[in-house]
Amino acid sequence: MQRYFTNELIQENNMITITGEDAHHMIQVMRMSPGDHVYVVSSNNTYTMEIVEGSSKSVLLQVIEMHEHSNEMPIKISIVCGLPKGDKLELITQKATELGMHTLYPFEAKRSIVKWDKQKNEKKLARLQKIAKEAAEQSHRSFIPHIHNPISLTELLEIAKTYDVKFVADEEDAKSTIRKKFAEQLKKVYDKQSILIVFGPEGGLDRSEIQLLKENEFQPISLGPRILRTETAPLYALAAVSYEYE
Repeated sequence: MQRYFTNELIQENNMITITGEDAHHMIQVMRMSPGDHVYVVSSNNTYTMEIVEGSSKSVLLQVIEMHEHSNEMPIKISIVCGLPKGDKLELITQKATELGMHTLYPFEAKRSIVKWDKQKNEKKLARLQKIAKEAAEQSHRSFIPHIHNPISLTELLEIAKTYDVKFVADEEDAKSTIRKKFAEQLKKVYDKQSILIVFGPEGGLDRSEIQLLKENEFQPISLGPRILRTETAPLYALAAVSYEYE
């Protein structure tokens, strides 16, 4: 069944109205009609609902069943990604959402070639948030990851204070013959609730950035002996976390 997210609240009569693009998608794209069932996520709860009536502008649905099971990762994983070139951030947003990412922080690293035009930030963020929503619907999640405005290193250090565990992917650690294996580090944090992982842009993180992160309780991690592309590394890490916890 199709899955839709809504900010609307379920009324006392177990009815809800969905409008906008989702209503148009149900009626015009999926050709749904009264009696058809869909999944609807409201306030992070997932319901099976039946279409009562609708048009391309507004669809009225009734709750059939609430689902207790959640497909969310048992630990909150947030990704900090050095601003990459081209549409790589869109790829990271889509695939990381499918893999269970909770939050994405684009990071203005020293070696980031791309600099976001602040006047276009709103449009870019809206595009990324839409990609995250569609990926969350496709992967049957009950939560849409939040995509933040690009942050500075100073802002990153402040945000990191709210996380239980902090990792930074370090190329130099990957090149070492004695690497800090990510799997072994994950086994030590089973009692934690949140993890923040930092990845560099195409040129990697500057050594001064790595040093400052280490001084602020970030643990360096290696994602194997090979150097991964900036769009591959976050997906590798999320898959490793999923394997370990799920």
